[in-house]
Amino acid sequence: MAGQPVVEGAGGWTSGIARRVGLGLSAILLAYGVWLVATDAPPYQFLVRLFVDGHYLKRFLREWGAMAPMAFIALQALQVIISPIPGDATGFLGGYLFGEWLGLFYSTIGLTLGSLIAFALGRLLGVHYVRRAVSADHWDRLSFIVEAEGAIICFVIYLIPGLPKDIICYLFGISPMPFWVFAVMSTLGRIPGTWILSAQGAHTASGDYFGLILLTALILAVAVPLYFQRTRIVGWFRHRSAPSRRQRP
Repeated sequence: MAGQPVVEGAGGWTSGIARRVGLGLSAILLAYGVWLVATDAPPYQFLVRLFVDGHYLKRFLREWGAMAPMAFIALQALQVIISPIPGDATGFLGGYLFGEWLGLFYSTIGLTLGSLIAFALGRLLGVHYVRRAVSADHWDRLSFIVEAEGAIICFVIYLIPGLPKDIICYLFGISPMPFWVFAVMSTLGRIPGTWILSAQGAHTASGDYFGLILLTALILAVAVPLYFQRTRIVGWFRHRSAPSRRQRP
């Protein structure tokens, strides 16, 4: 009725303020992370050493005692969120320290948490910030992901070895893909590669070098062809997504 105050916009106004605050804090954290990497600051050097030096990482985790699984999960999540940190060694070390299946379990939890946080940051910050954070080469090859909606493409991309999966989390974040679809498909797609690293670490820890060699040979027989065909597979998905982009106004 005329003359009565309009209160329906109060919730929208409050949510708008909260979103701006969230964007501001995320931008500050992102800028701080970029500064750490760009200046090669001591905290970044420490993190890189953790992920590059397997002996140092093993000693660091053992010092945590009963809390080692929690520390390991946090490190796995962190290496996804801070993309320049290499993370292959952590999956191997998970199997070495915790055994094949516990290593897989802890790694999967950490990688899933990191992937979901990176996805959420991509969605919160938007295409402008993500495009500036991604290299031009990766954007040219993988920007079709921004149009992705299907579950299959997410699963296959996380299954293929050699793709920058940490960066891909951010790209899926600015796509129309629902959060729960990304959560399920990215987790399932990561599991085979994570299990391989965990199993290799467990075989090494137990001294079962015959099993390690056999497992590695079987893995190479499957992974090497996929690795060398990764560009063609990605190109096929990019080509399939091109018609839908052209049809949009």
